[in-house]
Amino acid sequence: MATAADSPADSAADSHDVIQVRGARENNLKNVSVDIPKRRLTVFTGVSGSGKSSLVFGTIAAESQRLINETYTAFIQSFMAPVGRPDVDALRNLSAAIVVDQERMGANSRSTVGTATDAHTMLRILFSRLGQPHVGTSGAFSFNLPEGMCPECEGLGRVSTIDVDRLVDRTKSLNDGAITIPGYSADGWLVQTYAQSGFFDPDLPLDQYTDQQWHDLLHKENTKVKIGKTNVTYEGLLPRVQRSFLTKDRENMQPHIRAFVDRAVTFTECPECHGTRLNAAALSSKINGLNIADCAALQISDLADWVTKIDDESVRPMVTTLAETLDSLVEIGLGYLSLDRPAATLSGGEAQRVKMVRHLGSALTDVTYVFDEPTIGLHPHDIQRMNDLLLRLKDKGNTVLVVEHKPETIKIADHVVDLGPGAGVHGGHITYTGTVEGLRASDTLTGRHLDHRARLRPDPRTPRGHLSITGATLHNLKDVDVDIPLGVLTVVTGVAGSGKSSLIHGHLANRDDVVTVDQSPIRGSRRSNPATYTGLLDPIRTAFAKANGVKPALFSANSEGACPQCKGIGLVYTDLAMMAGVASTCEECEGKRFTPAVLEHKLRGKDISQVLAMSVTEARDFFTEKAAATILARLVDVGLGYLSLGQPLTTLSGGERQRLKLAIHMAEKAATYVLDEPTTGLHLADVDQLLGLLDRLVDDGGTVIVIEHHQAVMAHADWIIDLGPGAGHDGGRIVFTGTPTDLVTHGDTLTAHHLRAYVGR
Repeated sequence: MATAADSPADSAADSHDVIQVRGARENNLKNVSVDIPKRRLTVFTGVSGSGKSSLVFGTIAAESQRLINETYTAFIQSFMAPVGRPDVDALRNLSAAIVVDQERMGANSRSTVGTATDAHTMLRILFSRLGQPHVGTSGAFSFNLPEGMCPECEGLGRVSTIDVDRLVDRTKSLNDGAITIPGYSADGWLVQTYAQSGFFDPDLPLDQYTDQQWHDLLHKENTKVKIGKTNVTYEGLLPRVQRSFLTKDRENMQPHIRAFVDRAVTFTECPECHGTRLNAAALSSKINGLNIADCAALQISDLADWVTKIDDESVRPMVTTLAETLDSLVEIGLGYLSLDRPAATLSGGEAQRVKMVRHLGSALTDVTYVFDEPTIGLHPHDIQRMNDLLLRLKDKGNTVLVVEHKPETIKIADHVVDLGPGAGVHGGHITYTGTVEGLRASDTLTGRHLDHRARLRPDPRTPRGHLSITGATLHNLKDVDVDIPLGVLTVVTGVAGSGKSSLIHGHLANRDDVVTVDQSPIRGSRRSNPATYTGLLDPIRTAFAKANGVKPALFSANSEGACPQCKGIGLVYTDLAMMAGVASTCEECEGKRFTPAVLEHKLRGKDISQVLAMSVTEARDFFTEKAAATILARLVDVGLGYLSLGQPLTTLSGGERQRLKLAIHMAEKAATYVLDEPTTGLHLADVDQLLGLLDRLVDDGGTVIVIEHHQAVMAHADWIIDLGPGAGHDGGRIVFTGTPTDLVTHGDTLTAHHLRAYVGR
């Protein structure tokens, strides 16, 4: 049934067995109407930017969450993140939606896998009941509570050492700028607190200070001093830096502050608790020879075995629940983690799977679970496990909605909704709804590529040398030696947790001639967009200025041309006091971000707002200026032709962020590129384009190293480095190096078996 399925049959109009979407127009959706069966597994497919996320997350899940929020009091709602009403005519038969996404789990340095899954809480209760000697309640085993935390590091497991010479220039006086901390200008109030405190001569170089003056500058306890006519609190420079910078999460710092902290501060394991975060009393209590820190440091698969050996009737229900949680983590392919692993160090795929564990044992049924590419970060061997978990959630009577590109997961769907036919303005339509077999027979882009297979490269390129890694022992690596060939495309693969990232990021990323292109968030405000991030806005502004005989600054939404009402954002954020705040389109500029005077200036018939609304592909055809055309061509090359130039960076997925960074680094002509799962978020049809791009980077003289699970990329490689044989302490070894043909012909690893099946050998 390859239908123009924007208008479902009326026969389902009154059915309560389907979620009815009518007239969805969120983002690029073109008045979409579709029926989605409840208590079934539905997979949403289509190229990147086709409208999948707009339909599933931006419409269905968003409206479910909004309706649930509306059941709370205004007071409670004021503490919730605002959820706007999606642009849709009607949504019927919704159930409560639980979104299990790839957002990194809080950057809070106190959050671990154990705290995120409640497994550590159960361990604490276990030790408070059975631990010998008995040291107190479960709080006595918490590194987040005063009664359990190490007093030296306050439960962080590490202490910081500040390099004073990164804070001050001893050859200068306070008035000459001796304090070199970001934001501490010589005439600013922060420095003047020191200069006018009366403790120092502000014109005396720091290297001439007495011991007492040096102590007062760096360590003096809080003291009231008078600066002019104002009483202020004087604080030693070191405790001020500690409080101002080191109590904040690194990931939330501005880039220049983060760079300063990285230079000035060294973090080392706490000498008191040796990184366990706990005080001596908590560490003294043991069960079967292990204390709670020992348990948290065990690989989860080993901890699961340890828990099953506890045979005490008084804690049997707790042991059963803890064992089920640990077994679920193992089953979901995360048995290689430990409970003390900081949550912020998990990849997006790992974070999503940890969140899944919370729902597997839930007694809730008839819930709608929404997943965003749950196979990300999974080796083909692990995808079957993920599929089994999705089916288990469905079999409990839940509706499971999955946005996915991998054919292994598409094939288990009860129902498929394919969006397209293209991306951006060329997408937003339902191109097919029905069974997987029907999709395969349809003439849609997804249908045509469902069984597409990349072929093994018949003539692998010859390396022109090697990058050597010797004695690698980071994390689970077992003293690994490996030569990575130069001038070719190398794929590093292996099951999740086998040591791929530890090997490549841990031992190559900091070399001068290596450019690492990952999926980490791009730091910037809601003003940042592809045009500003890539530098494209500069030639655009120059072109407008030249065509109109005015200043380039007029065409920046962050400068002179900005709408004064919304300050160039296009939206006005309104605080509704007890209600959740809302963002609304600026009435002054109607969301165009610029003043009317600026919009009168045109470039080939378009104003600056119209240009920023263009997709990358449209802009490439519009701009003849060389500087702009070069950047736009790179963005198209990396598969981002559907993005609009003014789209906020905060709306990009991890895969889109990585490809945007790659577009920038392509201009650097680096010797070696390291890419981490670049197929993330790519439709089957786009993978071929990515392979062509990787070939171009190599053919232009570069070396490309790709950490990847996608069999098409493995098959296309010149060289394979396979790690394993398993994950965690069962991995960390090189189990194969050679060409993909050698791996398929002679290999006996998990990767070899799956690649052999993929290429049909």
